[in-house]
Amino acid sequence: MSTGLIIALIVIAAVVVIIAAVMTLRARGPRRGPSLKRRFGPEYDRAVARHDGDAKAAERELTERVQRHGDLRERSLEPAQREQYEARWTAAQERFVDSPREAVAEADRLLSELAGARGFPDGGQYEEQLAALSVHHAHHVDGYRRVHRAAHLRAEDARDGGQGTEDMREAMVAARALFEELVKPARHNGGHTGARHEEGRHDGHHRAGLNGGRKAPARGGHTPWAINRRQAKES
Repeated sequence: MSTGLIIALIVIAAVVVIIAAVMTLRARGPRRGPSLKRRFGPEYDRAVARHDGDAKAAERELTERVQRHGDLRERSLEPAQREQYEARWTAAQERFVDSPREAVAEADRLLSELAGARGFPDGGQYEEQLAALSVHHAHHVDGYRRVHRAAHLRAEDARDGGQGTEDMREAMVAARALFEELVKPARHNGGHTGARHEEGRHDGHHRAGLNGGRKAPARGGHTPWAINRRQAKES
């Protein structure tokens, strides 16, 4: 076989490899957007809006988040830790009626500490912690964002009886979903009894908070969260 023929075959093989690589990239490209949208849900739309409608830029950002935090393994909580976090959250909810700003600040601290305990970046790195949470809890992370923003409002922007108080109430309600996700027993621990107990407790808080706010005895001796629009505006 002549040298020229060998070179020609090498060139043809290289071209075939390049064409195959390009076709593979093109085939993967269209699926990345839908895949990210399924994974991030509302966070995908938020990222697109933040990039002024540039979906490709938003997808690059979200892909980078997955690359940084996708391999994170959440640590389990000890039963005593879980009980402490639940008690603190219940206390923050009950405090809201009389001291909404203090309650929101405590909820913000609590979510930061709880996320750190589960293995997410330390709360001192809020943006990085939020990014990591968005990868693993995309459908609930906005509640943390809202309560963090409410906790850092200036006092004059959140006077009692004004719209700021209603915003704080809604932020607390939204943040509860992430709290419940983070505090529940890890699936691989087989904590089914604890999960049912916790579901019942938090479901009682949820119903009390959103359906009239009546104070009634709850399981385990905890008082349900009695936040409603009327009470928030009167506080």
